[in-house]
Amino acid sequence: MFRKPHIAPLAAPALQSPSTPNRATLTLATIALAAAAILWQPSPVAASTAPSQDPAPNTLDFYNHHVLPILQTNCYRCHGGFNHRGGLNIVTRAGLLKGGHDGTVIIPGDASKSLLVKLIRHEGPANDPMPMPPKSKISDADIATITQWINAGAIMPDTPPQ
Repeated sequence: MFRKPHIAPLAAPALQSPSTPNRATLTLATIALAAAAILWQPSPVAASTAPSQDPAPNTLDFYNHHVLPILQTNCYRCHGGFNHRGGLNIVTRAGLLKGGHDGTVIIPGDASKSLLVKLIRHEGPANDPMPMPPKSKISDADIATITQWINAGAIMPDTPPQ
């Protein structure tokens, strides 16, 4: 009445050459790759482009190695090149000092009064907060770099980067 199911015998393992990885090796490699993917964390823009010896914040080197990469990564899409949303061009010092439709965005030497710092902290005016960048906040390390640069006088080249 009750039939026992037929189970096929296991085939003999194929012979492997010494250069062919075995199943255990592949499993360990897969686990290592998965762990690396899970544990990898991107670093802030400023930290990834920092030279071995940090230049002073009131130098062009500081702007070129720390500030410019942050602006290019987070701001140039809307406020650099041919794009000047809100009338703001951040590519040149003159453009930053002129500001946009809402007026000047930086006060060299006083980051606490600079609209740019308030906007990148996502602490803009209550009537029109304008968080920048609008979709996500930049890292605290990058905000600190921009704040330090503005407090040191916002030194940058007179001409756009090439």
